[in-house]
Amino acid sequence: MPLLALDNWLLKPQIQTGLSGFRRFLVEFGYFGLKEARACLFAGLFFAAVFLVPRAGVAGIPRYDLLLIIALLIQGWMVLAKLETLDELKAICLFHLVGFALEVFKTSSGIRSWSYPDFAYTKLFGVPLFSGFMYAAVGSYIIQAWRLFDLRVKHHPPHWMAGVIALLIYGNFFSHHFIGDYRWYIAACLGGLYARSAVIFRPFDQDRRMPLLLSFVLIGFFIWLAENISTFFSLWSYPNQLGAWSAVHVGKWSSWSLLVVMTFTIVANLKHVKERIHVPE
Repeated sequence: MPLLALDNWLLKPQIQTGLSGFRRFLVEFGYFGLKEARACLFAGLFFAAVFLVPRAGVAGIPRYDLLLIIALLIQGWMVLAKLETLDELKAICLFHLVGFALEVFKTSSGIRSWSYPDFAYTKLFGVPLFSGFMYAAVGSYIIQAWRLFDLRVKHHPPHWMAGVIALLIYGNFFSHHFIGDYRWYIAACLGGLYARSAVIFRPFDQDRRMPLLLSFVLIGFFIWLAENISTFFSLWSYPNQLGAWSAVHVGKWSSWSLLVVMTFTIVANLKHVKERIHVPE
């Protein structure tokens, strides 16, 4: 498979002796961009379908239903082509379920945080089934990036603490409608818990280091951008976008960054990579 050959090339680059200065920067930046693009394979193909499938659907198949079919085909192809393992597929299915449950709550009649205005045969509780794949796309990216960049985490907090924070993040998405929004309190605890944590990654032939908290914020930012594009194409709509499109509130950036933390925690546990994470004594 060409993509498997690409993966092998990215994972085992030809070492260039004497590479330094600006030339090294260009080579590493090029490899970094290629690995990022490869890690976004599922997300890229899925959102390409979002942009290309007309709102009216194709051949009588509503848009939301067609997007579900496309997402299932992409996911099946990635597993059959050995671009994702069955264990990774289990993690992605969990992201789908977690995301879909959140969608059902947020679009319910008593909440109405956003809505899916178009008709679909594959709607359940008013939510099209394809929506869970948008959350699964985030999980797929983290799974692929973990492998392609040979990710390791230094000074990861104790796993039970990380799990509690992830549960609080998810719970707050529901509870803030009833007892107030505590995301910034959770973020403060998160900042203290991950203050020393750093992700070690290898874009080319040398390890590089980044604060883990910064990586959460950066990934959240790009998801927020993708959300703006998706709402522009009327894939779903917030209440302030029903009359005419407007940018998604920047506050959603923090929500997505927190969701990335939760996704990262699930991946770290379900991919059985704990032995590659340093937990301080």
